[in-house]
Amino acid sequence: MQSIVDGSTRIFAILGDPIGQAKSPAEVTASLRARSRNAILVPFHVTSNDFDDVVRALKAIRNLDGIVITVPHKFTAFQHCERATERASFLRAVNVMRRSTSGAWEGDMCDGQGFVDAILQKGGVLTGKRAFLLGAGGAGTAIGYALLEVGVAELSIQDIDQTRQSELAGKLRHRFGDRVAEVGPTPDEFDIIANATPTGMENLQDSPVDPRRLRPTMIVGDVVTATGETALMRAARSAGCVCSTGHDMYRALRETMVDFLLSSD
Repeated sequence: MQSIVDGSTRIFAILGDPIGQAKSPAEVTASLRARSRNAILVPFHVTSNDFDDVVRALKAIRNLDGIVITVPHKFTAFQHCERATERASFLRAVNVMRRSTSGAWEGDMCDGQGFVDAILQKGGVLTGKRAFLLGAGGAGTAIGYALLEVGVAELSIQDIDQTRQSELAGKLRHRFGDRVAEVGPTPDEFDIIANATPTGMENLQDSPVDPRRLRPTMIVGDVVTATGETALMRAARSAGCVCSTGHDMYRALRETMVDFLLSSD
């Protein structure tokens, strides 16, 4: 029987601040083992001040084959990639990095695909709909791009950081034109609510929108992977919305990440 970890085990790292909420170490390791890989994903709590030094050190570890990136490092991690997928290059952010056979580090940004796939798996229809995106950080950037790619008619962006909000709107408008707007009308005028903020992670009772604004015809997606149901998801289920939780998104995303990590070219 194969031991859990031995000298030939291949290492993958996940970096974040905080990191205690991450479910990826156990679940990605299980996926790797299911593919008959002697490999493990190890969590590291890394602050922004230490991130660059840590990544440089990890790259020097010869039995380390890839890195998973979580909050708040997705933009900074892009700078450590010698190559990147088209979507990651456009967004200038990555959530997964791998060492290629040539030794070059390649990155991809899968968060948006995971968000969209989770909604589609729930039976949600995105094409032609009006979407309200809360949060313009790493996950929000990828989700906004993916929603526009899949064909939403309009994307309105809101972030507490006005500069970040405007920068994302400008970037996406350059690619997708006047389908992109900032802030927009109240949430109840949209078909899709996409929460890409951490609201609800620390306090399940916090909601990024007024739950009374939700309608049964809406699709509500959340990136939060809290233990327990967030106020947003509870209100959306009660209203009869199509609901996709952060856990749904992660399940849709996980195999895409593992596929990328194991494809060295």
